[in-house]
Formats: sequence, C-alpha cells, structure tokens
Amino acid sequence: MDFILKNENAVYYECGFSCDNVIFLCLGSETFFITDGRYTTEANENVKNATVIQSEYDLAKTAREIIRKNRIKKLIYDPLDWSVEDFYKLSSKLNCYFKKEKNFSQKKRIIKTDSEIELLKQAVKLGSKGFDRFADYLKDRGIGENEKRLFFKATEFLTNQGELTLSFDPIVAINENAAKPHSLPGDKTLKKDDLLLFDAGVKYKRYCSDRTRMIEINNEGHFNIKQKFKEKKRQKIYDIVLKAKDKALKVAKEGIKAKDIDKAAREVIDKAGYGRYFIHSTGHGVGLDIHELPIISKRDETILKENMVFTIEPGIYLPGEFGIRIEDMVVIRNGKGEIL
Repeated sequence: MDFILKNENAVYYECGFSCDNVIFLCLGSETFFITDGRYTTEANENVKNATVIQSEYDLAKTAREIIRKNRIKKLIYDPLDWSVEDFYKLSSKLNCYFKKEKNFSQKKRIIKTDSEIELLKQAVKLGSKGFDRFADYLKDRGIGENEKRLFFKATEFLTNQGELTLSFDPIVAINENAAKPHSLPGDKTLKKDDLLLFDAGVKYKRYCSDRTRMIEINNEGHFNIKQKFKEKKRQKIYDIVLKAKDKALKVAKEGIKAKDIDKAAREVIDKAGYGRYFIHSTGHGVGLDIHELPIISKRDETILKENMVFTIEPGIYLPGEFGIRIEDMVVIRNGKGEIL
C-alpha cells in the first residue's frame, strides 16, 4: 500500500519523529522523510525505518521526483491534511492516481498498542497531578482571580512549569460561563461558593490526556468525582451527569457500536428532562491527537474493539446559569470499558 502523509502526528506514528514541514512517502518497502535543512539533523538522529531527504526549496517537488522515479501509479492521501494549493503542487504533472482516504492515519491508529496505552496512562496520571496542584491553588489563592489569570496558573500547574506540554488550551469557566462547552477565559472573577468547570490535559511523549471536573469553591474543594454542592439545582444536575457517565461506561464493551455509548448517556439525561441541554457528542478517541477516532456520537457506527481509547464526557448546559460536564478517558480492555 503506497501512501503520502503531511500531518505531523501521522508522520510521527510511522517513523518516530516529525516536524512542522515534512512530507512522508511510503512506496512499498521504501519510506522517505522529506524535510528542509532546519530539521535534517534531528531527523537523521531520530527517524526510524525511513530515508531522510533534505529538500532545498520545495518539498512537493522533491516528493514528485521520487514518485515519478519509482513509477508510482496509485497513492493514498488524506484530503483533510492538504490545502488546495499544496495538493495541486504535489499532484500536477504526475501520471499518478491520488486516492482520497479521509482520516487515513487515524484509522490505522484507532486500535492502540499496549505500549501506546501505557503512554496514555502516564499522560493521564501526570494530568491528574496538574489538576491536584490547580485545586490547591484555587483553595488557597484562587478567590479574587479572574478566568484569564486562572487560565495562566492552570497552564503553569499542568505543565509543571514547562516540563510537559498541553494537549489543548485548558477550559476554566466560572458559573454561567461553564454553560458554554468551550468557553474562553474572560474577566469574570472567582468568588467563594462559585462553580468552576476545568477541562484540561497534558502530553507525555506526544500522547494526550483529557479530563473534565467540576468544583465548588470552598475550603474543602478538590477535583474528586464525587462532589457536594450547596445549591440543590447544581447538585441535581451534577448527579444526573455523573449517572449518565456511569451508565455509558457500563455499556462500553467490545463488540458494541460507538453510538450505543452515546445513546446510554443521552437516555439518562433525556429521562431527567434535560435532553435539549446536552449539546455535543458523548466522547471522542484520544491518542497522538486530542481528537481521534472513534467518535462517541449518535451517528458513529464504529464497532468497539480491544485497545480502543476514547473519552466519555456527557454534559448539561443551562444558558445564563451554569454548565456541568464530567469526563474520563476509557480503554476497552478484556472486553469492557476501563477508566484510564
């Protein structure tokens, strides 16, 4: 199977190294890592099972020359990874059929190896420690800080002052801002008894973690899965979301469809009368990318298999009031869902 890659994580998966300017070619038993002079030294030190080629001016031109020299007649590519112009540069003047295969690399990566799962577990563990450090800060010094400042401090605690990198920009949302699933940090100031949503993750050797927890700001506050709130409505909504997450985890088994997990979570929230406030899918795959396959949505027909990794993250969002989301990463091990 001959294919061409441009996405950094897709390339890393194939050869153990990547950069922001690379084309990777797999032509039968030969593979080529094409990059520019800024990266060739590191590439030569780190690339496995591929020939590193330094392209002086135009990576696409170099790739075309290799394709032409090897008389390749058919090449698989992922259309999501190429701009119109870049693809035109690559494919023009070539007697080669380029076959579109959307999410080509993610389909290859959907079943994780045991070693990948260990890396993901470590990412989850390190992310959890960042949550603990941030919770301590919230308890001791968070009151009076606005979301922008809390975002900055969360980044500091998650990365352990630069030791790690983030899976994505953390979401730190207070009260009504938590009703926006991907709320951006603003000027809202944290007060005692406020509700705070924290969604964040870190990378360990490029593999991502992803977690969401809720907290009410008081002297006892921590990001535990069990939470007690002063306001009855907050408690009610939180308990519904937690029940939905637990139900989804319970049905997560090898052989079912991804949409069955979404259905299980959605049924709990629908039955409680808040179905219209659950406004996103129940989860997504996680690996080298923070969003991978499978998609845990009402439309995904993917059959779950051993060593697939994904999030379960139901939520209820009440505009102008507050939002609740609880998220864990899950792996299918020994036929059933296991929280990482």
